Amino acid sequence: MRSRPRGDPTGRRGGHGRRADRRQAVQILYQADVTGRPPSDVVAELDSAGGSVAPFARELALGVGEHLGELDRLIGAHAEEWTVERMAVVDRNLLRLACFELLYRADVPEGAAISEAVEAANELSTEESGRFVNGILGRIARERAANDPR
Repeated sequence: MRSRPRGDPTGRRGGHGRRADRRQAVQILYQADVTGRPPSDVVAELDSAGGSVAPFARELALGVGEHLGELDRLIGAHAEEWTVERMAVVDRNLLRLACFELLYRADVPEGAAISEAVEAANELSTEESGRFVNGILGRIARERAANDPR
């Protein structure tokens, strides 16, 4: 078994692990959200400007864009007394990203998707955002577990 560099759970060198890729994906999703464009346009713009979009960040941002309606319906159904449109822009995009990982990324453990979203909310958004994001993702995870036939 190959050893991984300390502090980088993906084993990639240069410190650009999945956490950094998720942050880049959130930046792309945020820009797409506030400009009213699809994430694929933002990624294409970054590519044409010579920007570097990490492969995992690209997969996440484009995946969220592809499933945006479904993700928003899921989030809205589990956000007690909140609509997706009323949420802080950062919060809703963290939720979209985490839900995409929960639903479509078998390579991402449920706990990792949730904890990364909560930590990012605590760092990037309001004082209450971490609890808010954790509550919604917890409800989604519990419902998925209850419906899992395994």
